[in-house]
Amino acid sequence: MPQAKIRSHRRFWAALALLAVCSVCLALFWGFWQQWSWPKPAILTQLRLPRTLLAFCTGSLLSLAGVQMQAALRNPLADPYILGTASGAGVFALAAVLMSWPVWAIQAAGMTGAIVATILVLWINLRRPDPLRTLLVGVGLAAGFSALITLMLSLSPSQQLNSLLFWLMGDLSSASSPVWLVPLTLATLFLAWRQARVLDVLSLGLTKASTLGLDARRSLLVTLAFAALLTGIAVSLAGPIGFVGLLIPHILRLWHGSLHQELVPASALLGGSFLLLADTLAQHLFAPYQLPVGAVTALAGAPWLIWLLWQRREVAHGC
Repeated sequence: MPQAKIRSHRRFWAALALLAVCSVCLALFWGFWQQWSWPKPAILTQLRLPRTLLAFCTGSLLSLAGVQMQAALRNPLADPYILGTASGAGVFALAAVLMSWPVWAIQAAGMTGAIVATILVLWINLRRPDPLRTLLVGVGLAAGFSALITLMLSLSPSQQLNSLLFWLMGDLSSASSPVWLVPLTLATLFLAWRQARVLDVLSLGLTKASTLGLDARRSLLVTLAFAALLTGIAVSLAGPIGFVGLLIPHILRLWHGSLHQELVPASALLGGSFLLLADTLAQHLFAPYQLPVGAVTALAGAPWLIWLLWQRREVAHGC
């Protein structure tokens, strides 16, 4: 490998690591420069650290799911919610909220809804797995679940409407002590990294993947199921936070290439940092009011993605 490429590779990973460290420090120690004193240990351990872990792990899970969805469906606009996973989780979670269930039960209901939506999509595509067919079925299922969500919102009591809307836009305020989420995220990262070569082959299309010796249809279903599982975990914990799984893989592909052996861990690192920074801004930008973190990710991500795609267009026309 040429020395220039080695240096570029090292700078890339150093930049990602530095961004992750800065985002964690900012989330934990925000505001100390105003009073020139460190936050109390109880605030760090009981409030800020759990939310920091939840935000970083959720962003990593969504980014990993986005990478796999885009590779499996061969669609750069595919995101973790394209199969209706988030809408299914939303229907079940909102039903739990309306019945005044505790937080853990709401999260379990959201996970159940995500699993139900995924099973429906994969069952419909079981006989003839095809990326385009899967995409269309997922869009149709998501539209149906979204209609149910709209109906539930219109019929819900006015005193609960604000909390329901806040959850639908992404809510990390219910963080308790998600220590178990850290090893789970690391385990899913390892499994996704082990499947990096499969993602490289799947991104070529089912026909070419089959000619290269891969059981393409089985690999497609397994990849979609795994990505939907990651999405379900993230949505059940924090609600449907948009733009993370769509934006992060795009940035890294334009910045560093499409080799999934590096794209997978880089997406987990950058996705966690991005969501953590967005949540920190959502908490403190208009304090004492808190913004839904999904609104911040959309406001930050949409112009950035449009600019990146415009730059790519300019380069293509220049060539």
